[in-house]
Amino acid sequence: MYMPNSKWTWSFTGISVAQCIVALVLEAYVFGEFQASLELANKKRPSAAMTIPTYLAIFIFGFIYELGLVWDALRLKNTIQVIGICMYNLGLLIYAAVEMDQVDDAIKNLVRDGDIHADVWTHLRPFLVAAPCVIALGTLLLSFVAWKLYDEFAWSIYKHISADLRLKRRYLTYQIYIALLKFDFFFFLGFTVQFLVVVEDTPNVEFYITIAAIPVTIALLFFAAFCVRRETKTGHIACIIVYFAAMAYFIFKLVRMYHSTARRELAYKAGRPSLTTFAILTLLLLVVTIGTAFACLGNFGKGLKPHIQKRKVPDADDLKYSNYGGSEHFNGPPHQLGQVPNRMTID
Repeated sequence: MYMPNSKWTWSFTGISVAQCIVALVLEAYVFGEFQASLELANKKRPSAAMTIPTYLAIFIFGFIYELGLVWDALRLKNTIQVIGICMYNLGLLIYAAVEMDQVDDAIKNLVRDGDIHADVWTHLRPFLVAAPCVIALGTLLLSFVAWKLYDEFAWSIYKHISADLRLKRRYLTYQIYIALLKFDFFFFLGFTVQFLVVVEDTPNVEFYITIAAIPVTIALLFFAAFCVRRETKTGHIACIIVYFAAMAYFIFKLVRMYHSTARRELAYKAGRPSLTTFAILTLLLLVVTIGTAFACLGNFGKGLKPHIQKRKVPDADDLKYSNYGGSEHFNGPPHQLGQVPNRMTID
């Protein structure tokens, strides 16, 4: 298992872990206070009462998933994924800011119905303000360290791919696509979980189809990564078609949230701001994913495949004490056109 081996990789890991711990402690306190203030007795739990538990679940999964992405990015020396983690952190910041208004609205509805203590918002507000502040600080620190990591990883990737500018661009496109798949998964799952928990009176067919979409999405993302690494055109094109179908699904959900029957709009009301945030972010990611997928398709058969058979870029020590990148050693099976030239080429 790869472990950080420099002060900047350790810093990136440490900041991510510290941010995760502090943010989750704040969210856990908010959840505990909120639950303790509820006065539902034997009443059915309204959707407004599910707002904070759902947010807490999304934050727990979001930060744990981010730690996994951090480990994966450092292991693979994927600078694109490191930058993506900073943007992902920014997405969590937006979500934390949206949460404050959502919780305020939910508490007002519960107070109106006599389901919660009237002064609970006064106790929770400082912690709800602190959460985005912690994430904002984490985003700034991670962005600075990411800039340092970019320089640190540059030489390893240079030796891994050679100095061919065209091949380096193809490898960069591949890295972007793989990173996008990982972020697509989180935002799709985040939207789905909120939809299942917060939205009331969902028709049975739609409810079960939404549940079934979760394992299908996981399988699709693994399949998409497999196809791009093996340069399987048929499978890759099939994945692009599914991406378009996913875009249609999220557009349909957005339209339904804001332009539907009064009853359906009321069912979406409790979670509409956060669902809208996740839907729009997922749509934007899908647009970029589709564009990158077409770029990867255009790079098939152009010499990149041997370089990505082994996903891990060699460490600096591996490069120093081996002939990696020389004429005798090559990462992956020999390409039919011969080894990639080591001299710089001009496009």
